[in-house]
Amino acid sequence: MLCLRGRTHKQCDLLHFGFHMSDATSPASGALLLVQAYKRRSLQRVALVMLALFALSVLVVIDVTTGPADLTIWRTVEVIFDRSIATPKEDVIIWQLRLPVALLAVAVGAMLGVAGAEMQTILNNPLADPFTLGLSSAAGFGAALAIVLGWSVIPGVGGLFVSVNAFVFALLTSSALFLFTRLRGVTPEAMILVGIAMLFTFNALLAFLQYGASEIQLAQLIFWQLGSLARATWPKVGICCVVLLVLVPWFMHRSWALTALRMGEDKAAALGVNVSLLRLGVLAGVSLLSAVAVSFVGAIAFVGLVGPHIARMIVGEDQRGFLPLSALCGALILSGTSIASKTITPGIVYPIGMITSLIGIPFFILLILGQRKRHWQ
Repeated sequence: MLCLRGRTHKQCDLLHFGFHMSDATSPASGALLLVQAYKRRSLQRVALVMLALFALSVLVVIDVTTGPADLTIWRTVEVIFDRSIATPKEDVIIWQLRLPVALLAVAVGAMLGVAGAEMQTILNNPLADPFTLGLSSAAGFGAALAIVLGWSVIPGVGGLFVSVNAFVFALLTSSALFLFTRLRGVTPEAMILVGIAMLFTFNALLAFLQYGASEIQLAQLIFWQLGSLARATWPKVGICCVVLLVLVPWFMHRSWALTALRMGEDKAAALGVNVSLLRLGVLAGVSLLSAVAVSFVGAIAFVGLVGPHIARMIVGEDQRGFLPLSALCGALILSGTSIASKTITPGIVYPIGMITSLIGIPFFILLILGQRKRHWQ
């Protein structure tokens, strides 16, 4: 409890290291070793985050450069940093078409990475993410209601009624999921099963709408089912960034409590964590991340699953390193997928959700096999 209420993260880390010190170690040398170990771990976390940021920057430039236009990487970098030197053609291609797509891929990937990481943390389940809990399918069904039937949950939103419907349905589903678990006393493991049941329910309802949809409406529904960055705009990029800037610091502020929760509910409660309140707050934040992401790009599977697993294999369960690296891994995955979607077949841009599913299934299996020594409760 003292680690949570009366000590800093650094003091808690030093105590953690101290439990593993040999009894023969003198107090002076032991304290020095503890400080050195803490500094080493902190530097490693910073170095990993900086390396991931550099790799992400490279992918963004490659993403903007990739496509049917005579643009070099160096020229693309120049125009990105100084828009005034761009020709009218370069301004349209880079600033109005490709850069919003590249940045939306980064933002949505980061949102899904964070959402998956925190879902896996609060549910103590490696299969938890917005897709497996049914949030993505709920958002897709909400969008389908607007596309096929013209129904808007919130009137007066103009041309945004499809995205607003997707957003509202994802939030309502996550709220219903949490209330169900609270009222019925469902365990975190059973919560995954409830989420999967919701996934199949919304998919069945979506199939009914598809059956009566026109050809034009079916083409729009494909966008939500397969996931696509084709409708990226600067306002959407801005909204995603604002949501990330609000929620990621909030999660980081509770990083010690979330790390303690990974040791089990009883141990976390013994350390002073209000488990129910923590889960409620995190689930609300995750719902917002998932709803915004899905409402802008459609359903994208496996990013919220694979990204956190990669981060966990690199830095472990400490949320101070795990959370930012999960966001960066998700951004790297979706940014790389955006590049692949434009290079597989020249002249064709494939839906990113289709590619993440094809790549994610075998990759996720390899991750599971590579974590044989890790045990999930």
